[in-house]
Amino acid sequence: MDIELLTSSYDYELPAHLIAQTPIQPRDHAKLLVYNRATDTTTHTTFKHLLDFLPKECDVFLNDTKVIKARIFGKKMANAHGQGGGKVELLFNKPLTAREYLVMIRGKVHLGTQLFFDDGLIATVMKLNDDGSRVVTFKHQEQEIRFEELVQLLDKIGHIPLPPYMQREDNKEDETNYQTLFAKKAGAVAAPTASLHFTPELFEKLQKRHKTHKITLHVGAGTFKPVEAENILEHPMHSEYFEISKASADILNSKRDILAIGTTVTRTVEYFARTSKTFGECDLFLHPLNKPQRVNHLLTNFHLPKSTLIMLVSAFVGREKTLELYHEAIAREYRFFSYGDAMLII
Repeated sequence: MDIELLTSSYDYELPAHLIAQTPIQPRDHAKLLVYNRATDTTTHTTFKHLLDFLPKECDVFLNDTKVIKARIFGKKMANAHGQGGGKVELLFNKPLTAREYLVMIRGKVHLGTQLFFDDGLIATVMKLNDDGSRVVTFKHQEQEIRFEELVQLLDKIGHIPLPPYMQREDNKEDETNYQTLFAKKAGAVAAPTASLHFTPELFEKLQKRHKTHKITLHVGAGTFKPVEAENILEHPMHSEYFEISKASADILNSKRDILAIGTTVTRTVEYFARTSKTFGECDLFLHPLNKPQRVNHLLTNFHLPKSTLIMLVSAFVGREKTLELYHEAIAREYRFFSYGDAMLII
């Protein structure tokens, strides 16, 4: 089998202390690795100096999704004899229809199981999926609720859904830290982390020098799902809801160079380039055998071994160069994953 298709070919060893548990403050003091493909050179700097390295003529695309407090804790309904009623944890993923929602549930449940949460929120298990996810309906005070109402309720009773590799509970600071400056449209259960490095001052400078455009992709829990198939092409890629405005689509249909801030923006832009769809479900899987067609430059964080995200980076610079850059970042004590440092590919 082609080495580029082997999941094991995207593995690397990461010392545990390099998994960032909290962000650097101020945000723009994070390290930045800049890789120039034209000259095959690497520069080590800090995010504060990002604009010194951006090509002068490029439009910048950002993801304006907003992370919701998708993690809630409750208990199962006890039976007529008072048995059961154990604790349960639910992670909201996304709406499937006007009344059904895809979730993950920690704790054993059956079809029809009712889960009780604070403030009168009740979830009923409607389907058990083979991949471990569950389909539920929600009622509040005995009434079915719309997604907008559910988001407001989660904001009251829920927790910020930190990625599993942080191995800690969320705190008040995460409500700000795990949200971009321009987060607007609620629906994500994970942050578009490349954007977390901007301070208000740096973002203002970016907007003065470059035309910036917003797209929306509601990042789902599937972004953390490891590739388990031996052949990456056999990986069932998760899908996430996206929207692209007409103004943004017009730029994408032009010849202007584009910098994508993050992998979520990259996937959305590349899905549009292939389908011309401006909303719907994006399930595009970028890797060395499916290279980008529209994105010219990429700003991103450092991603998990054997993940679809490190494969996406490899689509830009190749698998060997990606691993080489990652090993260099490890040697220089870069911090990895959501609250970690950044890499710019130009």
